[in-house]
Formats: sequence, structure tokens, C-alpha cells
Amino acid sequence: MALVLGLIVNAVALWVATLLVPGISLYETAGDAGIDAGAVDNEVSVPTIAALLIVAVVFTLINAVVKPIVQLLSLPLTILTLGLFLLVINALMLMLTSWVTTTFQPFGAEYHVSGFWAAFFGAIVIGLVNWVLGMVLPTRARD
Repeated sequence: MALVLGLIVNAVALWVATLLVPGISLYETAGDAGIDAGAVDNEVSVPTIAALLIVAVVFTLINAVVKPIVQLLSLPLTILTLGLFLLVINALMLMLTSWVTTTFQPFGAEYHVSGFWAAFFGAIVIGLVNWVLGMVLPTRARD
């Protein structure tokens, strides 16, 4: 249950970042399910819940696998900047999520980040939304 709740929180955070940060967008590409390509635009700019959840899964996997390795390798720089380099790492993880989803388009979902500053401010928004929702949502009782 905690995994599903975490994915939903990440999906909401990614959606809020698309709303607030210019340069971050979510597209859902239409498949070839008998749709005439000339009659309908191939990209729909309104994201669906499925597309948000797919991007949230990719974002969560990148944060679970790649981010700890990058944090360990950049530990001296993080200490030197008193932790501010973690914002850069979060922006890089968001850019990596963008690259994975635009390159492979898992299930037709494409999360596009236009540049570093969009990723930087998007990472701040995602972190704030995760923090607020983490405070609001109930967690397991501690023993």
C-alpha cells in the first residue's frame, strides 16, 4: 500500500510541476489503433492518469536506482556546497526521467523537460509537493 501511495504522490508532484514550471510538459502519444493520422493530431497535450502513473513509475525507479549512486559519487561536492548540490542532483534525475520517457516512450507517455533550469525549478516543485503530501497523508504508526 505504501508503494502505491508513493507512486500516486509522485504522479501528483509531476503533474503539478507540468502546471507550474514552463518548459515541463507531459504528452501521451496516440497509438496506431485504427486512427487516421491525418484526421487526428498525433500528440495530445492533456495528460491522462495512466500517462502520469507511467511517468511516476519511471521517475521512482530512477530515484531508487540511479540517484543513490550519483549522491555517493558526489558526496564531496555536496559537503562542500553544504547540501545545495542535492538540488542539482534532483534536477539531473528529472532530466534523466525526461530522456528515458522521450527516447523509449513507455506505453505512449512522454515527459519532456526543455532544459536545466526547467528541471531545476521542476525538482524544487516536485520536492515541495512530495513534502506537503507526505505531511498530509497518513503513514504507518511507529512502534
